[in-house]
Amino acid sequence: MEITLFTKCLFEFIGTIVLVLLGDGVVACCNLKHSKGNGGGWITITMAWGFAVMCGVFISGPISGAHLNPAVTVGFAIAGLFPWEAVGGYILAQMLGGLVGAVLVYMFYKDHFDATDDAAMKLGVFCTAPAIVNKPRNFFCEIVGTFLLVFVILALNSKCNCPTIGMGPLGAFPVTMLIMSIGMSLGGTTGYAINPARDLSPRIAHAILPIKGKGGSDWGYSWVPVAGPMVGCVLAAFSYMALFM
Repeated sequence: MEITLFTKCLFEFIGTIVLVLLGDGVVACCNLKHSKGNGGGWITITMAWGFAVMCGVFISGPISGAHLNPAVTVGFAIAGLFPWEAVGGYILAQMLGGLVGAVLVYMFYKDHFDATDDAAMKLGVFCTAPAIVNKPRNFFCEIVGTFLLVFVILALNSKCNCPTIGMGPLGAFPVTMLIMSIGMSLGGTTGYAINPARDLSPRIAHAILPIKGKGGSDWGYSWVPVAGPMVGCVLAAFSYMALFM
């Protein structure tokens, strides 16, 4: 039976909710006051983000292909591996999923948001911020991180890396390790957004939610984790076509 575009978008929406719920959730767990996971640290966060992606992929992969990221969707479309007419629906579903996932994190950890005085710490649960503000370099870092993400995912789909029968659900595991590797190796500068649905949508949630003492949403930086990933995915797609096709 043919799966409709609506159904595929629905699963992108659900998968992205899970991704952001677990991904932003670990940041809340490690950073908000009085959480039992407070002080868990960077390794905990990077590992849990990888597992968050894995869970989203297991849910949506069989139906939608589990892009869960506008940069992945656009990269696949440029490489000729995904129809352009479905790009808009996928991106809308991913962005809405990121928004809902972030709202759920706030509802889950509301008492801990209320107990936390640091406004920057609260914002950091929802979206990324640079360790050192240097927007041209921050932009470059997001390009490089997303380039690696999309290029490696595309490479995983090449005939050399994919058995004749396909990887099936096992394909979630190399992507999980890829996310962890990017976070541990390259995440120290910007927090490795590498996904507009993971950064912009939760940032919007931060702006509209009644979070006690939340401060601003840092809109002056918000273009970096959106534009950087989109440039990175375009470069990755063209590099993939040049080397593998």
